[in-house]
Amino acid sequence: MALVHEFENSGNWLFRRRSWLPVFMVAAGIFIMYIGNRQAIIYDMRDELIFLSVSLFGQIIRAYTVGFAPKNTSGRNTEIGQLADELNTTGIYSIVRHPLYVGNFFMWLGPVLFLRSVSFSIVFILLYWLYYERIMFAEEQFLRRKFGEIYDKWSEKVSSFIPWSFNYKPSTLSFSFRNVLKREYNSFVNIFVIFIFLDVSRNYFLAQRLYFTPMWLYLTIGAFVVWAIVRTIHKSTKLFEVEGR
Repeated sequence: MALVHEFENSGNWLFRRRSWLPVFMVAAGIFIMYIGNRQAIIYDMRDELIFLSVSLFGQIIRAYTVGFAPKNTSGRNTEIGQLADELNTTGIYSIVRHPLYVGNFFMWLGPVLFLRSVSFSIVFILLYWLYYERIMFAEEQFLRRKFGEIYDKWSEKVSSFIPWSFNYKPSTLSFSFRNVLKREYNSFVNIFVIFIFLDVSRNYFLAQRLYFTPMWLYLTIGAFVVWAIVRTIHKSTKLFEVEGR
């Protein structure tokens, strides 16, 4: 099999299993806490609020991207394949081709920093690069076949992951906060689930008993309240339905 086809097939395979990556990263993080310097992971509210802010910054990038995205653009469904009724080239897509994956990177970087391990942070960055490079390759192959020269010209001017140039073009659509709520409430609460799981594990390794640090407990309860409200509204009403989104 030619490398171009192998990369595309592996990218599609990895995408369908992308939800497993956080599970592996959390498991690896717990192992690192177990074998590493436990004095380094002692609770520090300032540092851990910074780590949380890194993850929330990633969530903001995702929210900004989703808020301006029209329906069926550069998305995929695991059963029927990739979807892209039109090519996004304005808004955040005018400075980076894969903004959702940029957001994901920062969302996961926060928990990685929680471990206070430089070597693990480097390993995470390398694994994320290798993992998502294949996924991005597969997506771009689909978009090149569908949009041809239009895609090629756009991709020549816009970087794939790190925005080297800032020729920002305003989005043709208005920002839809309802669309963000509809699509992002799960990823929002998952941030706090991962952090509090790491917190409980850290506390067990340090004190040999299971307990929640109050800060993480209160933040997670608040996140779950928001999640429950948004999910209930989404499942029981059409309030978050926006035409064309």
